[in-house]
Amino acid sequence: MSFEYATPAGSGWQRLDRDHRESAYTLRMIILVPHLFPSARLLEAATPGLVLPALQTLLARGTRIACPDEGTEAALCSALGIERQQDWPLAPVTAAADGGSGTGYWLRADPVHLRVMRDRIVLADSQAFTLTQQEAAALVASIREHFGDSLSPQPLHPTRWYLHFAQPPDLRTTPLSVASGRDIQPLQPQGEDARRLRSVLNELQMLLFEHPVNQAREARGELPVNSLWLWGGGSLPAVPGDAPMLYANGATARALAAFCGAGNFPLPPQLDAAMLKTKRLVLLDELTPAGQCGDAYGWREALRALEKNGFVPLRAALRTLDSTGVQLLDPVNGRGLQLQRADAWKVWRRPRPLIAMLA
Repeated sequence: MSFEYATPAGSGWQRLDRDHRESAYTLRMIILVPHLFPSARLLEAATPGLVLPALQTLLARGTRIACPDEGTEAALCSALGIERQQDWPLAPVTAAADGGSGTGYWLRADPVHLRVMRDRIVLADSQAFTLTQQEAAALVASIREHFGDSLSPQPLHPTRWYLHFAQPPDLRTTPLSVASGRDIQPLQPQGEDARRLRSVLNELQMLLFEHPVNQAREARGELPVNSLWLWGGGSLPAVPGDAPMLYANGATARALAAFCGAGNFPLPPQLDAAMLKTKRLVLLDELTPAGQCGDAYGWREALRALEKNGFVPLRAALRTLDSTGVQLLDPVNGRGLQLQRADAWKVWRRPRPLIAMLA
């Protein structure tokens, strides 16, 4: 497996050689922090007056690197040793965890809210709304009645729906963690079967527009479910060997760890120095909800919490790191930080304002 990184000249982001690209998510301690390196607009709104000594020290002393920007789900799969198919095959793994049965090709078809803006259409996933099993069942019943076999979702979880195909379609999709909060136009499914599915989804949006479930939701001030996002397709992959222990709280991470036979542990209140000395994988996703929707205040406050519970313990543990060090990676924006034991003594690298160090 290999990754190509776009690192503009003069950007300060290090282009990794082939060996480092191929081991981007392996043989080391990795901490995934989605949305740690957000857009310039969010930084400009969120960072004035924000001083986080531990994070700023780490950013000053570590080596900035580029990493794949294919999303949190892709990073988890790669780090755990799950091989990519046309997509990173999240759907068959989470379908099995949600009680789905059957071989063949599974595709996530998650309920989402699309907001039409002046010059773009922005997606909000289920982190921005709640959906009950009864609402999901009513929406799916109408979809099946209208489309028949051409679109028949299985709501194995209120916010995790699936399509099942006997034969794999020619389809390449964008993970939900990458599409959320962004203009969906350049992120639409690609491949020979994509045009037909996009046509079906356009018709679906008209069906859902006046659905009683959505009318009731809007009357309560809740976001309507007005489309589905297709992503994560594949057949059940081979079980990888030697997967790292995983510290994470989300359902997707738990499903992947269980499939791989990896130890899965809930995140402790604070990072522990003992966690940083072996091949382990940690997902700190506190920035994700605010990062996806561009909530500057929410992102700022979540980063404050990460400073206390993540970056302060990490700075304190720098002198005890093993020879491979630790990588802090933002798999949504494709940037990261390599930290080594020697960085503990690089006191001449002085911290700068966060807006400059995260840009």
